[in-house]
Amino acid sequence: QVEIVESGGGLVQVGGSLRLSCTTRRSVFGFYAMGWYRQAPGSHRELIARITSHDIITYADSVKGRATISRDNAANTLYLRMDNMTPQDTAVYYCNALVGLTMETSEPRLSWGQGIQVTVTA
Repeated sequence: QVEIVESGGGLVQVGGSLRLSCTTRRSVFGFYAMGWYRQAPGSHRELIARITSHDIITYADSVKGRATISRDNAANTLYLRMDNMTPQDTAVYYCNALVGLTMETSEPRLSWGQGIQVTVTA
């Protein structure tokens, strides 16, 4: 059963921007914090942005100042905008519902979606 559908991404030039989207079922989206992860080649999956159901937002240091996470509860849709992108942002990006009270203690709630490949080129 597909629980998460992600979209957006692709090729981006250095210094460029992109917006990613993901949706999941209403019974989850309205009640959990949501987050964006990314996994670069050879690296572990990293939580980079988190937003609670009350719009409390936290970012990882690696994207702070360049990332904007937002949610549309009516549409069950989560967004991530990334600006001023660098080759270090090249990764597969995933979203998920989160359990845990903080960025550090958050764990994924659902099965992973297919992910979105984002490649930043010079």
